[in-house]
Amino acid sequence: MSAMGDSPQALALDDPPETGVAGPPTFEEFFERERTRLYGARALLTRNRHEAEELMQDAFLRVLERWERVSAMEDPSGYLYRAAMNLFRSRRRRAAVAVRRAVRPGGRPDELARVEGTDAAVRALARLSPRQRAAVVLVDVLGFTSEEAAEPLRVKASTVRVLLARGRAGLRKEWTDHE
Repeated sequence: MSAMGDSPQALALDDPPETGVAGPPTFEEFFERERTRLYGARALLTRNRHEAEELMQDAFLRVLERWERVSAMEDPSGYLYRAAMNLFRSRRRRAAVAVRRAVRPGGRPDELARVEGTDAAVRALARLSPRQRAAVVLVDVLGFTSEEAAEPLRVKASTVRVLLARGRAGLRKEWTDHE
């Protein structure tokens, strides 16, 4: 047995018996541990199994290419999920540009409408408390989970969810009043 004995912690860490110290997981172990969760999260996000599978594969490829550095991180899963989210956003941007180019009439885009829309969003966000605004931006704009957003906000994940709910309600009210 390991130096820590038969404790559940020693068994959960799967320590080698000779050293009692767990090293970083191999990429294969990391892949097996994370693939189902990542696929499920991407499937919910994209609502498309094939796109979720592609995003998962591309994210794992990015992690594999940088595995030496990523495996030494405190939370390699965070890097994996961030890579998957960045890939998703990048694909959405490229798809949106392609659609705009394909369906745009010969005229120029309405810059005034774009500026007014941006201005309305900024004004609506400005009416939220700083903490609510930060929670909305971290979760809804940047794609963090409430647990991930809790760290930079220095609050509990449940507090992030409360701030998020209140912030979203404030934005809904602001948008309804604006229209």
